[in-house]
Amino acid sequence: MKYVFPKGLFADVRIEHIFATHVSFMKREMKNCREQKYSAAFVRVFDGKMWYYSSTTDLGGIQGEIDSLAKLAEPNSDLAQNEVFKRLGSCQDTVMSYIGNEASSVDLDDKINLLRGMMPKLETNDYIKLWNVHYIDKYMVKEYYNSKGAALKFDTQKIGIAAGFDMKDGEQKMDGFFQQAAMSFSDLFGYEAALVADIEKTQKFLLESEPVVAGRYPVIFAPKVTGVFVHECFGHKSESDFMIGDEATRKEWEIGKKIGPDNLNIIESGNVMGTGYTPYDDEGNKATTTYLVKNGVLTGRLHNAASAADLGEEVTGNARALNFEFEPVVRMTTTYIDKGTMTYDEMIASTKDGILITDYNHGQGMSTFTIAPSAAYTIKDGKIDKPVRVSVVTGNVFEALGDIDCITDKVEIKHSVMGGCGKMAQGPLATGMGGPYIRVANMMVQ
Repeated sequence: MKYVFPKGLFADVRIEHIFATHVSFMKREMKNCREQKYSAAFVRVFDGKMWYYSSTTDLGGIQGEIDSLAKLAEPNSDLAQNEVFKRLGSCQDTVMSYIGNEASSVDLDDKINLLRGMMPKLETNDYIKLWNVHYIDKYMVKEYYNSKGAALKFDTQKIGIAAGFDMKDGEQKMDGFFQQAAMSFSDLFGYEAALVADIEKTQKFLLESEPVVAGRYPVIFAPKVTGVFVHECFGHKSESDFMIGDEATRKEWEIGKKIGPDNLNIIESGNVMGTGYTPYDDEGNKATTTYLVKNGVLTGRLHNAASAADLGEEVTGNARALNFEFEPVVRMTTTYIDKGTMTYDEMIASTKDGILITDYNHGQGMSTFTIAPSAAYTIKDGKIDKPVRVSVVTGNVFEALGDIDCITDKVEIKHSVMGGCGKMAQGPLATGMGGPYIRVANMMVQ
């Protein structure tokens, strides 16, 4: 694609070609059946002082958008010396990872029938009083061009199924949720065992769980919970646009600061296949693998061109926009804790009196955090004991990181089908997260 970019200014064009499907049922009643296909663009102009933006669904009018924005800006003969300009991408590349597996190539009836196949598993459980199922996909081909010569084309995809169900036994109630993400539609088949396991786990909690005795415990996070902890409670603080003009945050997040044990490594990468995958960001910079923490030491943070210029650091490929209506800001891709050396069995066996959290409802936090578990168990004398109802676990982020005393030897990356990450009114954005099992030696449980 050739555009005439204005002299003395930076300009870029981000084009998105979208195919998306959402099918849902409440019990046997279809509530949603929608396919979308559209193309749209986001256009920017930068004069070294200000950004000027516009969005359009008229791809034939992109040149006019560039010209209109250029009239608002002030040409700058010294723009090449601008630190933000220096950090804007100039790559030329084509990376098409999903050719042959595009969600758009699957017939809608096949997607509906996949959901219908889930229904008997939910209908035959006597404790399930209400249930819903969802199929979701989004296949996107993105093009990016700018006045520095960047010319990119790449694709991303999110595809998966989900089921929510409400169980009841007398006055006792329990909500359950199952989801499975995949690289392609065919990879979704074979979900049955996992769905049945989630139903049985929820039923066990409904019938057998007791309120936890509040107090401080060693707490073990399963990989899914490790993921939400590292994403919500650490990853967001690594997004360095929070540090622009905030000296207190910069000091708290000082590179070289010891924050955890020697075997703690936290990684952020756009190169991990799945919902967080994006080979280039929305400013034309290549995805990187960034060690946010290495050997327990704070070693990196996430950047777009503006935050990297402000802190005098290099870009990390983390400029991301929710869609064509938004400007790119610093966002995570796939964030996870790397593996350690202990086995899962060794971790459980070495825990005398603790809590194991295997799933969660939600998590949030910055300097302090809370995680609301949906499934938890007591551990007694090195053995998993009984299911317990936990409202929240909470703590200070840096204290919790410093209290990690066990990390298992296998990493699991989790990809969300429903929802995603929110920031600055841009959500839900698809990301990945995960890690191994980790144990935090001292955590408040309520």
